[in-house]
Amino acid sequence: MKNITKKYDNGEITVIWQPAMCSHSAKCFHGLPSVFDPRKKPWVTPEGGSTEEIIRQVEQCPSGALSYIRNDGNVIEEKSESIESETIIEPLPNGPLLVYGTVHIRHGDNEPIIKHKVTAFCRCGASSNKPFCDGTHTKIGFHG
Repeated sequence: MKNITKKYDNGEITVIWQPAMCSHSAKCFHGLPSVFDPRKKPWVTPEGGSTEEIIRQVEQCPSGALSYIRNDGNVIEEKSESIESETIIEPLPNGPLLVYGTVHIRHGDNEPIIKHKVTAFCRCGASSNKPFCDGTHTKIGFHG
């Protein structure tokens, strides 16, 4: 899968979506459907919610596929909820393996990848973005 980055702006905030990282948990859609609606194009309409609502919802993204920047130039600090000293692993029912914390991933001959907060790893074996989840588990009916 190509490393595509899409940006959606409402004047105050820019929502950034990296589809290759998305695990299709649908937390964004279920949490704030006025902004995140995969049935529409574009699927992200930041004018559908307040900046604060969008920030709260984006921070719920388990894969990190959604992020944001404030358009006023304020730097966004990593939240203190970021786990530095411990790692928590959570297999989602019929979905990816979520790893919370900072992880260093060695993948082939490429440079190591460092992920913070939450990383969604494929458990079904069908992702086209291995070792990361791309949501294929929903298409193939993975149970596990």
